[in-house]
Formats: sequence, structure tokens, C-alpha cells
Amino acid sequence: MDEYIVTKSDEIQKKVTRARALTREYYMSDFSDTEKRQAILKELFGSVGENVAVDSLFHCNHGDNIFVGNDVIININCTLIDDEKIIIGDRVMLASNVQIYTAYHPILPEERFVEDWKEKDTTYFTTCAKPVVIKDGAWLGGGAIVLPGVTIGKNSVIGAGSVVTRSIPDNCVAVGNPCRPIKFFDDIRKLKAQNK
Repeated sequence: MDEYIVTKSDEIQKKVTRARALTREYYMSDFSDTEKRQAILKELFGSVGENVAVDSLFHCNHGDNIFVGNDVIININCTLIDDEKIIIGDRVMLASNVQIYTAYHPILPEERFVEDWKEKDTTYFTTCAKPVVIKDGAWLGGGAIVLPGVTIGKNSVIGAGSVVTRSIPDNCVAVGNPCRPIKFFDDIRKLKAQNK
């Protein structure tokens, strides 16, 4: 059964306001001022490794639920909805317009909407969240969408425009909606060896 996040609206607002202020400051910073930009990322994210490049525009909900490894590229206009943890390993590449979602809402309206929400000091809707993990060496193509609870396997490549609804194994190319593996690296290596 899904676990609902019930958070006071003022707590959510403070976290979102902080993230919006920091991402705005990041966007307005001089692109060549890498020291300042890295300092902003260290304040925004839960943790950030060495040699991390995040291009503008970059969008997130909270920021402090995002954990980034070393040698990571997050390209133009990526969106990370981090109501739960988003863990990005080392040597990960996110192409332009990649979207990673940890949050979702119940399907049934009686579970999705909160009765008497003002009296309960909550939002008018309920939210669920599941973490997302992008393992070392993964590459997500332009416009890929990763849904809550998904793990992208080590070194795997997600094709542009794919919608990843389920976890993807290590060392493969996966494409489509829903995204699924179509090639494994060992098979690609064997074919290359045969064609030499």
C-alpha cells in the first residue's frame, strides 16, 4: 500500500521557497563563475561530488533530497521533483529536458483530495513519493522521463523520449514508452568482435 505524505503547507512552502531562491540565484550567476555556482549547488543539494556541471534552467522541489556523485552532467532544462530521495551516481549524464519524478498522487479521488484541509493545516491534496536511483555511468537521453520508485542500472543508456515506468537492469540500452531493454552491452561487444 502506498504511504501518503501529509505535510503542513507552511513546511512545504518553506522548502520550496528555499529551492526556488537558490535555483534563481544559480540561474542568475555568471556561467564562468564556477566557484560561486558550485557553492550554490552545495547549499541546494543534499550532497554534491566533484566535477558536477548543472546547466540552466534547472528545476527541483526541495533540492536537499538530491544526492549527486562525481563527474556528473545535468544538461539544460532538467526537472527533478525530489519529494523523496533522488540518488545520482558517478559519471552520470542527464541530457536536456530529462525529468525525474519521485512524487505522485493517489488514483482514487477520495484518497487524492483532503477533506477539511484548511482545518488540518495541510495541502488540499495528498502526495505519495518513492525514491529514484540512477546508478554509476548511466546516460539518460533528451526528454527521458523517470517515474517514482525506478532504479536505472549501472552504465545503462535510456533512449531519448523514453518513459521509464519500471527499473532498468545494468549495462543495457533501453527505449520506449514504457521503456524496456532492447540491447545488452555483452551482445553489442560480441557483434563488434564478429565484425572485425
